[in-house]
Amino acid sequence: MTAQTKALIAAYYDAFNRGDTDAMEAMLHEDFEHHVNEGGVRRGKQGFAAFNRHMSETYRETLTEMVVMASDDGSRGAAEFVVNGTYLKTDPGLPEARGQSYRLPAGAFFAIRDGQIARVTTYYNLADWIRQIS
Repeated sequence: MTAQTKALIAAYYDAFNRGDTDAMEAMLHEDFEHHVNEGGVRRGKQGFAAFNRHMSETYRETLTEMVVMASDDGSRGAAEFVVNGTYLKTDPGLPEARGQSYRLPAGAFFAIRDGQIARVTTYYNLADWIRQIS
C-alpha cells in the first residue's frame, strides 16, 4: 500500500507541474477536502476545480526537490517540495502582482481512501512569500 500511495501522490504532483488540473481532479475521492494554508476548507471536486482556475490565472508554479512519504498502510501520505513561482495577477488581499518570482519551501499531507485522494492539507510560510514578492 505504501508504494501505491507514493505513486498516487507523485502522479498528482506530476499533473500539477504539467498544469493538468483535469488529471489532478480525476485523482480525487468524491468526499474530497482541500485544507488551504491560512485559509478555509474546500469540500468537493467543484470547489477544488474553482481553486485551480483561480491559481492558474494568478500564479505560475512548478514544484521541485519533491520527497514523497507514506504510512505503512497507505492511508496517509506527505510530500515536501520547493515551489518555484511567478506572481501573475494580484490576488485579493495580497500585495500587487508585477510578475515577481519566488522560491518557497512547502509541504502537504494527504488522506487516501479507496485508492483516491480524500484530503490535501497544504502548508507554506505566507510571511516569507510576502517578503519575497514585496
